[in-house]
Amino acid sequence: MTVGERGEHALIEWLRRHLPAPGPDVIVGIGDDAAVLRAPRNAFLVQTTDALVDGVHFSSRLMTPDAIGRRAVAVNLSDLAAMAARPDWLLLSLVLPDHFPVASFEALVAAAGEAAHAAGAFIVGGNITRTSGPLVVDVTVTGHVRPRRLLRRDTARAGDELWLTGSIGGAAAGLAMLEAGDLRDEACVTRYVAPVPRLREAWAMARDGAARAAIDLSDGLADAVRQLAAASGTGARLDAAALPLEPGGAAWQRSRGRDALHEALHASDDYELLFAVGPKAGGRLRAARKSFGTPLTRIGVLTPAPALVLQQDGLDTPLPAGFEHFVSA
Repeated sequence: MTVGERGEHALIEWLRRHLPAPGPDVIVGIGDDAAVLRAPRNAFLVQTTDALVDGVHFSSRLMTPDAIGRRAVAVNLSDLAAMAARPDWLLLSLVLPDHFPVASFEALVAAAGEAAHAAGAFIVGGNITRTSGPLVVDVTVTGHVRPRRLLRRDTARAGDELWLTGSIGGAAAGLAMLEAGDLRDEACVTRYVAPVPRLREAWAMARDGAARAAIDLSDGLADAVRQLAAASGTGARLDAAALPLEPGGAAWQRSRGRDALHEALHASDDYELLFAVGPKAGGRLRAARKSFGTPLTRIGVLTPAPALVLQQDGLDTPLPAGFEHFVSA
């Protein structure tokens, strides 16, 4: 059966009955014209939204419906992680082709609900509509953060060290492997299909006062450095030798005759976090790192001069441009 045959009202009723029941902070949830929520006391609300379009942000030929649902939630949670916010509520809007199977709809929504619940959040509403075009999964997340723990991208200073969670280049290589039908590296494929938002890492860095600013790597490390530096009015110098390339991703790029470092700098979809850490925050950084096991690597420094530089083999070269929609299309 397809969603066109099932109908909107039946789909919404399935949502209401099968998603995890929200807590007492949800006064009115799925089924009314809008959700009614009780905001946390003494906290800032933090909101973000991302629309994922089939053929642009994912491929339904390469990913299962449940993986699409989890990924749609994860990329939004990554934005909240960049600000050290805790997710509370999600709105899920689906733009569905008439021929989309009901079983795929149910798998996608159930996986999205599970991913939200695992992060401490609940789906409280959204929208369902039809299209003659591709599947679109649009998620809006609302979370909260205590004022003193808020991380932004415009609060870094020249002299701050740049620290990066995890590794880079794996997700882009994983997508290329999926497209080639060559799944030689499961870690890379998983990095693309099931990104892990670095929520706990951000909470620890903010709680212990280790990070002064942060940004996520949805559009790649080069773009993140450029955005962080521009927002804070600084330049940046990265140490090429220190960059933590995902081994399987680097091997994949080299096997295709490509520069693994350049590809990793430009690659999108890693969803790691880049932190600006004050030069005297070493003790707070050590305290924060005790709360998570994710690798954290010092990759460079913010500079007073506005130039964005990659230091490699004793030479300074301009930092490559990162991914940008429309420009990079």
